[in-house]
Amino acid sequence: MARAWGRLLTAMVTPFDGGGAVDEGRAGELALALLDSGSDGLVLTGTTGECPTLTVDEQVGVWRAVRAAVGAEALLVAGASTNSTRESLEMVEAGAGAGVDALMLTVPYYNKPSQAGLVRHFEVLAEATPLPCILYNVPSRTAVNMTAETTVRLAAVPNIVGVKEASGDLQQMAEIVERTSGTEFMVWSGNDADTLPLLSVGGYGVVSVASHLVGRQIASMIGAALSGRGAEAAAVHRRLAPLVDALFIESNPAPVKFALAEVGFGVGGLRLPLVAPSEASQDRIRAELARHAIDLPTFAGR
Repeated sequence: MARAWGRLLTAMVTPFDGGGAVDEGRAGELALALLDSGSDGLVLTGTTGECPTLTVDEQVGVWRAVRAAVGAEALLVAGASTNSTRESLEMVEAGAGAGVDALMLTVPYYNKPSQAGLVRHFEVLAEATPLPCILYNVPSRTAVNMTAETTVRLAAVPNIVGVKEASGDLQQMAEIVERTSGTEFMVWSGNDADTLPLLSVGGYGVVSVASHLVGRQIASMIGAALSGRGAEAAAVHRRLAPLVDALFIESNPAPVKFALAEVGFGVGGLRLPLVAPSEASQDRIRAELARHAIDLPTFAGR
């Protein structure tokens, strides 16, 4: 199973039009551009896709529109959960009919469930769909860390195939890799800065934000690391590190949406409570963009 999954997945932003509505046409254009610039697949309507401010119908609309734009072969993963198990079931059950290949299920936020609650939440959602499921641990946003013990326990669920680990805890990630070794369970980094360290301990890949701009370069780093060309991979990691820092200078996805507009691929604004980066942050992002080759194709007039 592992060979069928992309190592570089882009957590895609959701484009909005001038009135703040989801721009499904632009979502399709962006998806094609990302796949053309190094991404192996896309994660739709996740944190970077502003899922907390999208309705279920809007999210499913994005899934369908992107599938129609990219064709049947491209790997699409749908962010399909909230902090309510019951509400999440509605999205999970819609996934199979919307043309996506897998679902990403996030640790519930705000509720602060116990580890036992996390296990049951994810078991219920996985049981409700024939699709493969990828867990998403992001304690900086959820206030709960899903422990390695819990992740390993959930790895035994047949259609839970991996985890996007954004804990920033390399020891925890290494423990998950070690304890699922010999299985087809995959560990993706959920932080661009952690990609190379995770690969060094046997991780699978990354769900990236920076790949909106430098996808081919991230793909080359992954390829070098997997081929034993450690010095080459480390050089790419060091070169991209300041850009990665700039893209997270304020809450994601505000910086990356601003950066996309700066390089000529506008995707509209943000939905409140997110707002555009401050002028100081914009200056820093512009300065970093000027230092890097941009892999994303742009579309004139947008």
